[in-house]
Amino acid sequence: MQNNINYKRKKRKIKNQKKIIVFSSIILGIVVIGALSTQIIFKKNETAKAIEISKTEGDKNSSIVKKEDDKNTSVVKSNLDNYGYLSADEDPVADDAAFVEKYLYQQNKGEMPEGANGHKVAYLTFDDGPSTNVTPEILRILKEKDVKATFFTLGKSINESETTKEILKQQVKDGHAIANHSYSHDYSYLYPNRTVNTDNFMNDIEKSNDALRAVLGKDFVTKVIRFPGGHMSWKGKDAIDEKLKDGGYHYIDWNALSGDAEGKHKSAAELIEGVKKTVTGREKAVILMHDTNQKEETAKALPEIIDYLRSEGYEFRTIK
Repeated sequence: MQNNINYKRKKRKIKNQKKIIVFSSIILGIVVIGALSTQIIFKKNETAKAIEISKTEGDKNSSIVKKEDDKNTSVVKSNLDNYGYLSADEDPVADDAAFVEKYLYQQNKGEMPEGANGHKVAYLTFDDGPSTNVTPEILRILKEKDVKATFFTLGKSINESETTKEILKQQVKDGHAIANHSYSHDYSYLYPNRTVNTDNFMNDIEKSNDALRAVLGKDFVTKVIRFPGGHMSWKGKDAIDEKLKDGGYHYIDWNALSGDAEGKHKSAAELIEGVKKTVTGREKAVILMHDTNQKEETAKALPEIIDYLRSEGYEFRTIK
């Protein structure tokens, strides 16, 4: 009997031990699963964080690359081999040649120009230079008066000497506009029988462009031209007009002048009166003058011409 009781007790003990083992296993499993879940969540969070950091760094790097690209683009633009010459869009004192050309054309036809807006503008233009004596004096006066002008240069004048080439550079450095007035200024070559020879004219323009690029750099461009003697003076212009249009050129005549190339030699006082007379009633005045070595009186007259135009409410601008 006693043995039977002991056997039952032993059997219950073993059963209880098994229950404890099973329960402990369950608890251990729960702990392990929890730990694994925590680790998975942690790794998931770390991965997400890494992705976010990577994205942020990527955006940052993209921004840096973009800034570098923008910087490089700017450098490319500023490194144009053109002696720093500004386009009409970049130059705050320049008007587009297309606007001035159309304004003069419509005015010459007796129409109301599209650009007529009540604002008075004077475009000082000088033909046939640069010269070694007069152009430097004109540049000095313009700088003293804080005025910019447009120089219609001749290729042959540019190639006259190293001095004239340096003067051309000074014109650009001072912020003036540079335009093309042909290479030779030879009427018999450009306009035989007073009729425009299209091939000769374009060859002369390109030869002058070559002279400009040789001094100011291979990237220098001007699409502003003035016919020697003026566009209005010659016959047979349809072909050349079409050629110029195809090449993106704009020709600029004038509607006022000092008279320094008209008739007899004039004094500074007479040149001043010439400007006063011809700008009367002009809202946009394109004033013809010259800066060759024989035009000392033009340089003498220039300060008073500028003062007069300012007193009449004109703003000085250039043509590009």
